[in-house]
Amino acid sequence: MTAEIVNVPPPRAEADPSALSTPVPRPVDRPWRAVLLRCVLVPLIVLAPLLTLTPSADHRFNVYANGGLYGAKPWLLVQNAFTTVPMFLDLGNFRPLGRIVEWSLDVAVFALTALVGLPVNIGLRLVSSVSAILLTIAVVVFAAAVVSRRERLFAAPPPAQLALLPFAVGAGLVAAGWASTTVLFGALYLATSALVLAVAAWACRSRRPGMLVLLAGAGIAAFNELAVLAVPLATAAVLIRNRVVLGRPPLGGPSAKFLVLLWAGFLPVFVPVRVIVYLRCAGGGCYAGSDLALAGAPAGLPGRMVSWLPPLMWEQAAHGFPRVAAAIPLLALVALGVLGWRTVRGLRRLPVLDVRQAYGIGAVAVVLLILGSSIAALNTNVQRFEPGLGWRDSGLTTAAGSILLLAFWRRYLVVVLAGLVLVATVSAAANKDFRDRAARGPWPYLHDRIAQEVADFDPTPAGNVRRCVLRDTFVQTSAHNNQGASPREVRRFDVSLNRATVLLAGRPFCATAPR
Repeated sequence: MTAEIVNVPPPRAEADPSALSTPVPRPVDRPWRAVLLRCVLVPLIVLAPLLTLTPSADHRFNVYANGGLYGAKPWLLVQNAFTTVPMFLDLGNFRPLGRIVEWSLDVAVFALTALVGLPVNIGLRLVSSVSAILLTIAVVVFAAAVVSRRERLFAAPPPAQLALLPFAVGAGLVAAGWASTTVLFGALYLATSALVLAVAAWACRSRRPGMLVLLAGAGIAAFNELAVLAVPLATAAVLIRNRVVLGRPPLGGPSAKFLVLLWAGFLPVFVPVRVIVYLRCAGGGCYAGSDLALAGAPAGLPGRMVSWLPPLMWEQAAHGFPRVAAAIPLLALVALGVLGWRTVRGLRRLPVLDVRQAYGIGAVAVVLLILGSSIAALNTNVQRFEPGLGWRDSGLTTAAGSILLLAFWRRYLVVVLAGLVLVATVSAAANKDFRDRAARGPWPYLHDRIAQEVADFDPTPAGNVRRCVLRDTFVQTSAHNNQGASPREVRRFDVSLNRATVLLAGRPFCATAPR
């Protein structure tokens, strides 16, 4: 009897369905993307009430003058920034690269008028909001660069405290007076604050520093006074991160080479310029925004170190506690509440800072707060400010205060988040109150109408009559504000507006005005 042996294949194992399909990540599983979304939306919500705030101070002229000149001839932007260096050194400052950025931002605002007919008062606030978003992103990246021990910065989810930073920074974006960065030169100085933080983050994470770092040091010295803080902040951030967060020698690793190159590029530009400025301005008469007064700095420093606190800024913006029982604050509360609720869903999955990370980022934030407050306290005008009034340092001090507020919280973060949502809502209400107060009187109406006439230029005789009436009103307002006629200010008005309307419509703003 013959038996036939048949090779029977083993039975197929059941496939694991979970191994055959890749689950689609939910939004809460993408924590960095969620943080980025909050960095965009929270500043927009808090600043939205300022969208139609009237132009003030140099904004009344610069957007038209720079947009009309450099919009048609952009190559002059770089040329003029460097050819005017001797003139501005006589006035006490050295900002060729900063002026390129400032004038470019004016061109961007003017482009919104030229391309889509958006009045410059709205365009100014939109561009400033973009800078506020960049600052919020920079704060998060800077904090992550200091506390992260991984080779890749975004390889792991962010600590829960960092995920709440957009709410804290957004709550500090208050129109705390006409000199505040949320009102005057916001696009420039909020972007400069972002630059300072970005350089410090770069210093912490640099692997192979080279010639680019040397050029960056020289560029910082030629940017503006606020940007100068990037060099000492980067130094402190590297030293503290190495010693406290990483537990290694302070000057170990490639970051030490980064600092050497940064200072080597910075000092050869900064030191000679400051000597020249001192020699030319020692007798006074220079630009007040760059003027230093060492004698009054110690007394002014404590006030600047607390001026980032939202309750102090609310008082300056609203002249009292903001009106929260109104439509705009309620809408802001709903929008921020939705963002907060989405944040809570993923917050419990995030790690928290350990002790070394918390002390490291806390120490760096203290250094940042001292640096930002000091540069403001050195200014003659700022020394007379009440606590809570904003200035060019407000972006950096708000960043430092936001980090300090969150660094040492390890429990009850949901409660902290709820508090930040409420504070940001009150900040939005304060901005609305500031906008309402600023809209009273003929001056805001005048400049809003000028912006509208430029955006919707009417070439008919009736349009020319309207614009000439606005010019006459400006002349009268200028004489009232300056307690007498100010030919220089009227001349500046005519030159600026004519540049803008000639480029846009081929005609002067007021055809019958003296040439």
